[in-house]
Amino acid sequence: MKKLLTLFTLICFVAVPIATAQQMRTEKDLLGEKQIPADAYYGVQTARALENFPLSGVLINHYPGFVEAWAMVKLAAARANTDVGAMKPERLAAIEKACAAILDGRYHDQFLVDWYQGGAGTSTNMNANEVLANIGLELTGHKKGEYQFLEPHDDLNMSQSTNDSYPTALKVSFLLRNDKLISELQKLVASFRLKGDAFLEIVKMGRTEMQDAVPMTVGQEFHAFAASLEDEIKLLRDSEKYLYAVNMGATAIGTGINVPKGYAEKCAMHLAKITGKPIVPATDMLSATWDQQGFVVYSGALKSLAIKLSKISSDLILLTSGPRAGLAEINLPALQPGSSIMPGKVNPVIPEVMNIVAFRVMGNDYSVTLAAHSGQLQLNAYEPLAGLAVLESQALLFNTSRVFRANCVDGITVNERVLERYLETTVGIVTALNPIVGYERATELAGEAYKSGKGILEIIREKKILTEDQIKQLLDPVKLTGLDKSKYQKK
Repeated sequence: MKKLLTLFTLICFVAVPIATAQQMRTEKDLLGEKQIPADAYYGVQTARALENFPLSGVLINHYPGFVEAWAMVKLAAARANTDVGAMKPERLAAIEKACAAILDGRYHDQFLVDWYQGGAGTSTNMNANEVLANIGLELTGHKKGEYQFLEPHDDLNMSQSTNDSYPTALKVSFLLRNDKLISELQKLVASFRLKGDAFLEIVKMGRTEMQDAVPMTVGQEFHAFAASLEDEIKLLRDSEKYLYAVNMGATAIGTGINVPKGYAEKCAMHLAKITGKPIVPATDMLSATWDQQGFVVYSGALKSLAIKLSKISSDLILLTSGPRAGLAEINLPALQPGSSIMPGKVNPVIPEVMNIVAFRVMGNDYSVTLAAHSGQLQLNAYEPLAGLAVLESQALLFNTSRVFRANCVDGITVNERVLERYLETTVGIVTALNPIVGYERATELAGEAYKSGKGILEIIREKKILTEDQIKQLLDPVKLTGLDKSKYQKK
């Protein structure tokens, strides 16, 4: 028995190191040799980047659309190189298989470089080149690292530089994510329109500078929210055109060194087919290699959207304030207790988080501004910051717009009794008397109302300025607010 236990102990102590020992392969670059985990699809330059930039923990695979954009760019480049006779068909076939696997959602865990990096995105480009090369090798019957059959530089980076492929991949990811963002915003618009229809004839007081102004309907207010967001959708679509021109074929600085004739045009053509977007070659490759106009314009459109969503959210927070000591005109869905000490308190958490996201997007736009203006000479080394800022803004706006719609707007109800009380007691309705009694007399009535604390309708009744039938006609939503139902039926 003692011998058996001794043997068991020996097996345990010997077997564990063997089971956990990581198999390695050797790769080399201009700085020398480096050991790479044998099961890793990335290579030596990615490994160096992992050591050099362990900064934010936000890796490039945090945004799957960006990883897929790289596959699209590399696929278009390989097809263009084949078209102009620079790439052998069998190498194209391997690259096509690798790119298809990425677009199918596989191997994304191998895109491990941190977004925060020096080198204008070179580490990210090489991460893509190495992973696609090794995937292509395996899918065509070879081993990882057998680069004589498919090489990260010579094949995956053929006719390219980080300086053209990196900004192009960013633009592609922005474009494809923009479609998804717009689709979600259209659902949000539809939700506001539905509420607008439901509340169309509920009269309330409008306010300017937080003071009573003139009457409107709750439906008009919600339809206005929808219309303002439709303007933002249009701006997002319009801003796309600044992303269509790409500098593929520019290589290092825009002179097109090492690029076969016709490659740039072919690459843009293939990229347009792959993405479904009207991508074209930039008219001036030197300018396009350092110019960040597309990033600035598109980020500006995201900022504009954020400002609008924040304004609407802040309005909802005001309108639901109270519920007993505030405006309390509407009710937002109660989602969670609002305090650890105040029983019964429920906070407007969804509009609040929309504001938080909006503030972040506004800050991200400033990051894009700084990155764009800080580029030097023939390249902008700060594209990674601009790229991360835009992608984060897109993702935050997409996710929060969905939550805003489903967990807030869809469930909004109106406190009609509160609105009726405001109409009865407000002085603001006096403006509607101008055509009846004149501006000067209306001003006198307003002054009397403020001095006495009475409502205009109360004074009108006391002084018998109008009959009850006339008051009823005065409060007709169509006459009082200029409500045109047909305007909203067309929406």
